[in-house]
Amino acid sequence: MHAGTDYAQVGPEAPGGGSVCGARVSRSPCYDPAHERSRLRNAERRAGVVRALVQRVSEASVVVEGETIARVEGGMLLLVCAMAGDGDAEAEALARKIAHLRIFADERGKMNRSILDGGGAALVVSQFTLAADTSRGNRPGFSRAAPPDEGRCLYERFESLLAGHGVPTQTGRFGAAMQVRLVNDGPVTIWLDTAA
Repeated sequence: MHAGTDYAQVGPEAPGGGSVCGARVSRSPCYDPAHERSRLRNAERRAGVVRALVQRVSEASVVVEGETIARVEGGMLLLVCAMAGDGDAEAEALARKIAHLRIFADERGKMNRSILDGGGAALVVSQFTLAADTSRGNRPGFSRAAPPDEGRCLYERFESLLAGHGVPTQTGRFGAAMQVRLVNDGPVTIWLDTAA
């Protein structure tokens, strides 16, 4: 997504330079990988990014304390994470994108139909771990996720907006320990965020 100089490190002469198939490749003296990662994280915070993992399913359900609280027989399982700084605009953009996402087969077996074309229902589950940051070690951090109260509000808002686009919905339980069961159809799994 971010165009720019090719900063590939090649050969024993890198980072000052080297050769690939006879062509010399140089590294910009201004490039700092740590600074670039920080810049991208800050840009993401400013822009507001709702993240979702979309799975096409033949069935999916959510169990809380031994009770099945939601179930869909065909459609989508949506794991959704509200990030810090998100608002209605990001929730609406993601809901609109998912409602029209063509991941269901047409009569020729091609992925050319959306859930609005008879693809079933969406099971929407809050999943703050999609905000995981592993850049500083092996234990993920979740500071980029929206605070719990904001996260709940945006999660519920997203589900409402998706239903407003005509998608039948079921939901998990925000903040609960859930067992999410699914049969991935395909498999088809797609990562979406509102920065894409």
